[in-house]
Amino acid sequence: MDELVERVDDQDRVLGVAVSRRQAIREGWLHRVAVTVCRDEGERILVHRRSEQLSRFPRFYEVAVGGAVQVGESYEQAAARELAEELGIRVRPRLLFTFLNRSGLSPHWLGVHEAVVPDAVVPDAVVPDPDEVAWHGWLTEPELRSALLAWRFTPDSHEAFGRYHAFRTAHS
Repeated sequence: MDELVERVDDQDRVLGVAVSRRQAIREGWLHRVAVTVCRDEGERILVHRRSEQLSRFPRFYEVAVGGAVQVGESYEQAAARELAEELGIRVRPRLLFTFLNRSGLSPHWLGVHEAVVPDAVVPDAVVPDPDEVAWHGWLTEPELRSALLAWRFTPDSHEAFGRYHAFRTAHS
């Protein structure tokens, strides 16, 4: 079943029009997507490989977990729902920033969140949905930078991680 999303304008204001995500992508209509970069207290970042049966970017790696913001949801609600659905992670993600993302299948507003998974629960924290996630692992930032050059990541991953890193650098 295709998700219903709300169309938004170039200022990320909801237009009050619900459409299927498939149609929004096909028509290039702006809508919202929420992603979360998960890290542990040791600053390792969770990376995962998408399942091969997914219609969008099968077998690609991702730096963030996420998906469409459904009708009536906030970025934060969508991010929390996606974390729980895809990885079984039940922590509260924090919205860091949004930007108009033109990479990927179609333009969309991307809300980038961060979730810190406490070290005490890291080994047991991730219970991936096998229909969504084929593999996952925790990488240090240098390991991730190498992987971004060597592995096939989704376009959103490159853009989101670059902006995430810049945001963390500016706010540390």
